[in-house]
Amino acid sequence: MKRLACLAKFYYNAAHWPEYLAPLMDLGLRLYLANVFMKSGLTKIKSWDSTLYLFSDVYNVPLLPPEIAALMATSAELGLSTLMILGLFGRFAAAGLFILNLVAVISYADLSEAGINQHLSWGILLGVMLILSRGNWSIDAWIEKRLK
Repeated sequence: MKRLACLAKFYYNAAHWPEYLAPLMDLGLRLYLANVFMKSGLTKIKSWDSTLYLFSDVYNVPLLPPEIAALMATSAELGLSTLMILGLFGRFAAAGLFILNLVAVISYADLSEAGINQHLSWGILLGVMLILSRGNWSIDAWIEKRLK
């Protein structure tokens, strides 16, 4: 009987050891997604005239003037990416980038199948960050521990 208990304990530990990697995976996802959107925001501010051209003549952002849409998208990419890196208001940042990603797909009619798949992947990862992630290695987790 003792042998069976030892085997059960081994099985339990072996089955649950990947859970210890969850904070590392969360951090990796945050940094990957922040990198994607941060680079896009930095590209926009590097050539603001080109960005304004794209938002006025290429992208079809609904309801907003092109200048406002460009400013909002750039600010969201840079600001929300920074929050993702820090793990501060992580779910808020993931939700904002999810919406930005969705608007980008809707606004760009000539997006290739590969581009759609890339945005779909980002959307899925942002959804995971929004719904499943608590971000144990984040400022949010640190604050939460202090508040309890």
